[in-house]
Amino acid sequence: MEDLSIRRAGEQDIPALDRLLYQVHRVHSDARPDLFVPGAKKYTDAELRAILAGDSTPVFVAERDGAVLGYAFCVLQDPPHGNMTPVRTLYLDDLCVDAHARGAGVGTALYRFVLDYARACGCHNVTLNVWAGNPGAQRFYEALGMHVQKTCMEQIL
Repeated sequence: MEDLSIRRAGEQDIPALDRLLYQVHRVHSDARPDLFVPGAKKYTDAELRAILAGDSTPVFVAERDGAVLGYAFCVLQDPPHGNMTPVRTLYLDDLCVDAHARGAGVGTALYRFVLDYARACGCHNVTLNVWAGNPGAQRFYEALGMHVQKTCMEQIL
């Protein structure tokens, strides 16, 4: 994808991030309306400004011809204390590709960019969560080499 560029997001990207946040939230609210409020998004614009300003919460955007086609929200997690090996992790909090750009390699390019960033930051691994109602995302990440690390279970009462 030589005409695709990936860069750190800034405040000027908030309108594009908002548009994509609504798209990804719809996937979740359609799958789990008991947990996700339809028509909402994950972050307010004020929260986005704080995330974008944080050193440990980088957000990357993929763009072509000035149009943002996708994003990756990341969180650098320093080693935990206690009984776990002290390794640094990059948590991929959210990755979204615009519905009109899916299947064109944007998500793969973003994911590989995130892996390179994590390596450069001295991370041991990259982790993320995939909701059970989003099997396409699970297949996407497995095709890129991810494996299940742990399973979160629930019983609805």
